[in-house]
Amino acid sequence: MTSDATRTEPVTRETENDQKNLDDPDGLKELISGARVVLWDFDGPICRLFAGHSAERVATDLVEWLEGRGLHGLLTEPERESLDPHAVLRAVDRRHPGSDLVAELEARLTQEEMLAASSARPTPYADPLIRTWTAVGPRPAIATNNSPRVVRTYLTDRGLLGCFAPHIYGRTQQLSRLKPDPHCINRALNAMGAAPDSALMIGDTPSDFHAATAAGVPFLGYARNEGKGKVLRAAGATVILPSLEPVLALLRTAPQA
Repeated sequence: MTSDATRTEPVTRETENDQKNLDDPDGLKELISGARVVLWDFDGPICRLFAGHSAERVATDLVEWLEGRGLHGLLTEPERESLDPHAVLRAVDRRHPGSDLVAELEARLTQEEMLAASSARPTPYADPLIRTWTAVGPRPAIATNNSPRVVRTYLTDRGLLGCFAPHIYGRTQQLSRLKPDPHCINRALNAMGAAPDSALMIGDTPSDFHAATAAGVPFLGYARNEGKGKVLRAAGATVILPSLEPVLALLRTAPQA
């Protein structure tokens, strides 16, 4: 008869999973190790684009520009008060798709984003994480609602363009395909010849999460404050980090192939 002190339990799939959960409680290690392609949202995970050039002010300016053209009634009250320039742009495009009005509004937004790029603030740990992750194998790409011109300008200034080019998939004239539509993610996957489950999307908004989910791509949430974390959790995201530092630490301590 075996005593309780010496008896061993059989190893089962359940006990293996329990140990895995103890070793990696947030599922981060498994999420990272499975990624062969890393898709980054731009504004948030890589930088705070509007750190010195308020996105709220840009949205207000776009609304005022429309009102100055006698188009006050084009937006609903919630749309006027959203303080999100992309929400304003999408709303106008829904009502006048492909019009000169939409093209001019998009051009004005791109101009504001270009101004913002000069004062954008790098997300802590983003630069070394991008360089380290690229060096150890996975291929990076950008999948964003921002203008690709703006992304290239910022990445060039930070010496990071070589990590991503040519895989930068930003806003096009198909404004109905902005995230949460998975269009930019699917463009990246198709161009890189990558299966959805071999990729990882890093984003900081529900639209990033929903786009990744629609494309079948695993998602890693970045939330620089608790408010953003709550919004991501409410959307359904399960792996959310307040800092990119744990990802960088994992990559630096992982055994090299």
